[in-house]
Amino acid sequence: MDAHDAPRHPSRKTVLRAAFAAGLAAPAALMGVPALAGTAAADGAPKAPPQLTPACDDGDDPTPPQMEGPYFKPGSPRRSSLLEPGGQGVRLEVRGQVLGLGCRGVGAVLLDFWQADANGAYDNVTYRYRGHQFTDAGGAFRLTTIVPGLYPGRTRHLHVKVQAPGRPVLTTQLYFPGEPRNATDALFDPRLLMAVRDADGVRYAAFDFVLDVPQAPGGTWAVGTEYRAGDRVTYGGRGHVCLQGHTSQQGWEPPNVPALWRAG
Repeated sequence: MDAHDAPRHPSRKTVLRAAFAAGLAAPAALMGVPALAGTAAADGAPKAPPQLTPACDDGDDPTPPQMEGPYFKPGSPRRSSLLEPGGQGVRLEVRGQVLGLGCRGVGAVLLDFWQADANGAYDNVTYRYRGHQFTDAGGAFRLTTIVPGLYPGRTRHLHVKVQAPGRPVLTTQLYFPGEPRNATDALFDPRLLMAVRDADGVRYAAFDFVLDVPQAPGGTWAVGTEYRAGDRVTYGGRGHVCLQGHTSQQGWEPPNVPALWRAG
């Protein structure tokens, strides 16, 4: 059975986002942390939730596309803040990375965002709440804007076009967890849910895009190296612990030989 015939299982990212879409708590086992870890400070005050966009090496496919819609307008200004002087709405900070298939950041990726204002209206005359930016060398981006308003037929969302140098454009949309209209919007996709938290009147969101950009797996593991039990390496963006001493060979990459390596 080749890779195309292998049974597919939902990745942690899909399960987590589906849980948030349904208003459920994410299982601690899927988060990779002990139950309750990171959820409360010593004084009982809530802390930031664990990162809800796990590394892309757990079986995730590239970020799914979605329709452009009728409101895209080319030629947006280059800027990472879409805030307008005197504008209304709750401040929103979106951060994340653009990753390739090897789970490493991709630099100089174009991200072109557009959205509705706080009243659910798009500006098709000027460039209010529109702007593009480029990822840094590590693939990171940051967008400062407002939470978009609602309009008939849609749940709350952001539009974005993502393009790595010399690669096709990914057009998609990002969604907010816990929105009642997520259940009725025909376009809503839980794989496109951002991880969102509120603090001091600001909404903080996180999302990592995975593009169909080939990358060598990378990491510290290397062929021809003598490893001892307990040695630690990285491969494909994930850590691994050596279980048995051996000299590494081509084809014995950590994910391929669970008798020799344990992820963790």
